[in-house]
Amino acid sequence: MSFAKVTVSTLAIVAASAASARDNVQVAGSSTVLPYASIVAEAFGENFEFPTPVVESGGSSAGLARFCEGVGENQIDIANASRAIREKEITACAENGVTDIIEVRIGYDGIVFASDINGASFEFDQSDWFRALSPMVLVDGAVVENPYTMWNEVNPDFPAQEIMAFIPGTKHGTREVFEEKVLAVGCEETGAMEAMIAGGMSEDDAEDACIAVRTDGLSVDIDGDYTETLARIGANPNGIGVFGLAFYENNTDKLQVATMAGVQPTVDSISTGEYPVSRPLFFYIKAAHIGVIPGLKEYAAFFVSDEIAGAWGPLAQYGLVSDPALAETQAMIEAEQTMGN
Repeated sequence: MSFAKVTVSTLAIVAASAASARDNVQVAGSSTVLPYASIVAEAFGENFEFPTPVVESGGSSAGLARFCEGVGENQIDIANASRAIREKEITACAENGVTDIIEVRIGYDGIVFASDINGASFEFDQSDWFRALSPMVLVDGAVVENPYTMWNEVNPDFPAQEIMAFIPGTKHGTREVFEEKVLAVGCEETGAMEAMIAGGMSEDDAEDACIAVRTDGLSVDIDGDYTETLARIGANPNGIGVFGLAFYENNTDKLQVATMAGVQPTVDSISTGEYPVSRPLFFYIKAAHIGVIPGLKEYAAFFVSDEIAGAWGPLAQYGLVSDPALAETQAMIEAEQTMGN
């Protein structure tokens, strides 16, 4: 894949306007990456002769949409994301002049399923969540409208507790991982996908149906960050929320975590790939802003330094699983290597 270069005249305009307009790095995007980026931004402001970067949340999709709006003083420099940038987003960026993008993988995180610490405990597999949340499920060999409203109807080993799930909204990168690694897997495991295709659905339509979520109130999309999910569980102790591992680990006084497919989510089980619901975390840099926005490259390099993102750094202490390929990422930032090059 190749990308067109931003012209020298464009860069000159950006440099002149951005330097006079602001002198701090601006970041937006993933609520999963937010706490890591906030830690780094604060430490960066304390240890460098640059202002503390401004870090906002809003979700991976929202952050990347802002990132792709263009280059210049009124545009953000970095988008945080809990998923890889999509081809359609790269195209949208290019259409608006954002043609050189540096992809930075900061490490790994697990998606966990947590509930009130004083409530019932769960040992889930992906098929449990598919049966609980899909609008259509397989019952006695037929695909029917989901009849389940209680967890013990989904799985007789579970308590007689109403299904109430708080899941990330569609603008969050966590939602995409939840769909692909939980709902889609559960759909196949239960035989529902095979039955849908046998019933006349195309494979594409069946795949879409597999990741659909019921709309009868037993599953609630959370458009805010994990603090909103935690507040919902506080108000409804029977609720089960989908969180990043780091958020759970910092709220173990309020939450208990479920196993998934027999595996306890931990830094070790995520780093080895044993825990089935994990994903890499990223941020994306607008290369045209390097050398224009003071401290941008320095912030990026600091973020992935051994002292910060390494196995013994503060991000690991907060729950980030350190990337074994961190040295390669450090070299990529130093070389300002863009995607496709």
